[in-house]
Amino acid sequence: MSGHRIPAGIVNAREASAKFSLVRHPPAPELRPFVDHHWVLRWDLTGREPHEQVVLPNLAVNVTFFRDAAGAFGPGKRPFRYLVGGVDQGIGVRFRPGAFRAFLTGPVKMISGGSVPLTDLFPAAGGVTESVRNATNDFEMVRVAEELLLAKHPVLTPAARTAIEAVETIAGDPAITRVGVLSSRTGLSQRSLQRLFAEHVGAAPKWAIQVYRLNEAAARIAAEERLDYAKLALTLGYSDQAHFIRDFRSVTGWAPTEYALLNRVQEQENRRE
Repeated sequence: MSGHRIPAGIVNAREASAKFSLVRHPPAPELRPFVDHHWVLRWDLTGREPHEQVVLPNLAVNVTFFRDAAGAFGPGKRPFRYLVGGVDQGIGVRFRPGAFRAFLTGPVKMISGGSVPLTDLFPAAGGVTESVRNATNDFEMVRVAEELLLAKHPVLTPAARTAIEAVETIAGDPAITRVGVLSSRTGLSQRSLQRLFAEHVGAAPKWAIQVYRLNEAAARIAAEERLDYAKLALTLGYSDQAHFIRDFRSVTGWAPTEYALLNRVQEQENRRE
């Protein structure tokens, strides 16, 4: 996966780092075909206002172990919002796009834009979230989560491998801006790609391509203070700036200039604190 675009999508990353800690851990060897990484979240906002964290859409399924968010969350078309308050900790498992089908009884499309309670997928998960919340270190949390996943004895099918490779093809090549190009690169017809992505990714190929393009745009807008949006639009394969702005707003909820201002304002406020 080296060099591939893996959207983090954390809005206001600088502000977020002042509200909670986020640490990523690699999966056990047996889970590497399925899992990208584990992420451990801790926060202590005692005596402070709760913080709403926004995460931009991506293609990953995340299985989370939090007090009020224990379940499998599918890829969505809207930003994910989570309210962080008080004191707590938890862990999430970020799956490789295309790999979660092994843990479901139906297509990944059935959880797109929604979630499934943890106990619906893993009947033995009753006390797992509490065990995670009471864990004294990250590795204890990872162990608890991985034991639950491995108990399913997941198998990566040839079709799942093909889906994973198709997504990695998108992630590894910014020049792929249309489904027709992806079809040529993978050797699969557009109709076959549609079926494959519905079953294993939970999103249409066109949307998958757009997710990578616009997450890349968001990262650049947040990082670069003076950005030529017309040039950025062309770099991302858009024929005109207006089309890029429209797509960016539809995915993130902000126009590019609004998103840039949001990051600049939060950075200045954090410096004053």
